[in-house]
Amino acid sequence: MVWVAAALILAVVVFIITGFSVTRKEVTDKMGNTRVVSAKTWKTNRKSILAVLPLLLIIVGCISTIPAGHTGVLVTFGRVEDKILNEGVNFKLPYQQVIKMDNRVQKRDFAMEAFSSDIQQTSISGSVNFTVDKTQSQFLYQNVGVNYYDTVIYPRVLENVKLVFSAYSAEGLVEKRTVLSDSVEEYLTEDMSRYGIQIIDVNIENIDFTDTFTDAVEAKQVAQQNKLTTQTEQEAAIIVAQAEAEKKVIAANAEAETAKIAAEAEAYAVKIKAEAEAKANADIAASLTDELIDYTKITNWNGVLPQVQMNGGEGVYPVIELPASNSSNG
Repeated sequence: MVWVAAALILAVVVFIITGFSVTRKEVTDKMGNTRVVSAKTWKTNRKSILAVLPLLLIIVGCISTIPAGHTGVLVTFGRVEDKILNEGVNFKLPYQQVIKMDNRVQKRDFAMEAFSSDIQQTSISGSVNFTVDKTQSQFLYQNVGVNYYDTVIYPRVLENVKLVFSAYSAEGLVEKRTVLSDSVEEYLTEDMSRYGIQIIDVNIENIDFTDTFTDAVEAKQVAQQNKLTTQTEQEAAIIVAQAEAEKKVIAANAEAETAKIAAEAEAYAVKIKAEAEAKANADIAASLTDELIDYTKITNWNGVLPQVQMNGGEGVYPVIELPASNSSNG
């Protein structure tokens, strides 16, 4: 606004100054003396066109260029207009002011300290990516201003990070960095939506603990690792022992099964042999006749008389062998 008024004043001054001209003429008084008299007169001339140059500054002031990724908020004597200027060349009144709002994705880093649920102090570093809704640019400028990150975003980032971290133990924080980022982003998105600020993402990039806590965690991890190693060795020994026992059981079962099969085979062979002998004896018995028995006796007799003889099953009597008679003795 100041430069517009200055340009108008300068144009008027230039126009007035360039209109003055000095004329000289000789004047003779009553005594006959001649002298030169200068007189200033004012009228428009060619030099008056120089007054247009300051007016060109006013014309240039009616043009506003908005760069890519920005919107212009039009302000008239401190009042925010409803009109938003888009990218490119825009026209306005000389006395109007244009505030350029960045609508591109912006990244801001933050660093802070917070406490876990078990009162462990943590040093946190991260970043937040955000953008301003073009349709809400004038609302954001009117209610917050151009320093909206420092005014509304950063304080809410600190508050939400502390809120989320206080819900987890120190050990849980190490394992759930992605969950922490998502939770902070969710809270921050809800808070910033009322200002027309869109949260793209929140990244918890680093979490540092005190040296005392770090040493305690390392000692615990070493103890857990040793315990795991011992358990693994014990389990391996148990598995080996079980395998050996199962191997012996399998061998014993196989040996018993082999003996059983051999016994069954032997019993079966005896049974078959007995059945065969019984059948043979039955066949022999069925084929025996008195004539065949007598014949067998005769054919198998060795010429020696028996010492005893059965008498029809009633008794046994000796057979007396009589000496042969001497035929020569008559």
